[in-house]
Amino acid sequence: MTSVTLSQFRSQQSDYIAAAQRGPVEITSRGAGRRAVVVSPDFFDRALEALEDQADVRGAAEGRNEKGRVSHEELMRELGL
Repeated sequence: MTSVTLSQFRSQQSDYIAAAQRGPVEITSRGAGRRAVVVSPDFFDRALEALEDQADVRGAAEGRNEKGRVSHEELMRELGL
């Protein structure tokens, strides 16, 4: 990962935004350490999708462990199908 100071980023924004298309660019600041990470829109979209997928998997697992759940067969019987 490319790491630059905030002042470096300010002076060469377009270069670092172009670099972010190839890999994340970490922006640091004296005293505050890591301030931000610039990534490509594609990387951001894939990361967001992965997080949403994880939430879906967790939700499904929690649903399977709920008390009082109804099996498919029981539901079909209840609905008269």
